[in-house]
Amino acid sequence: MNTPATRRTDPECLFCTIVAGGIPATVVYEDEATFAFRDLEPQAPTHILVVPRHHVPNVGALAHEAPDDAAALLRTVAAVAAQEGIADRGYRSVFNTGAEAHQTVFHAHVHVLGGRSMTWPPG
Repeated sequence: MNTPATRRTDPECLFCTIVAGGIPATVVYEDEATFAFRDLEPQAPTHILVVPRHHVPNVGALAHEAPDDAAALLRTVAAVAAQEGIADRGYRSVFNTGAEAHQTVFHAHVHVLGGRSMTWPPG
């Protein structure tokens, strides 16, 4: 388990730097376990990234190393969707895990997308 004593950040990680305040972001929500901010290249009218505060490379690792934080991540997704006014209309939550899934920042994160009709299957 990833206890508070073992939680870490990666100084080379873009999202760790954003969470630490080293790179500006439009923060929409934060708590002791999670941090949510607007995506710089939105793919929908609402596009928010939700990340754990500590560094973990992907959602699979998060589930094994810090299940409490994985649950907190999902609670934050729901809170952000409600705060942004997209919870009742519908929204998409996307975890990209690994290079073939187009994960470009290797810090676990979920995209919260909404504000328009989504197509299926996704690209």
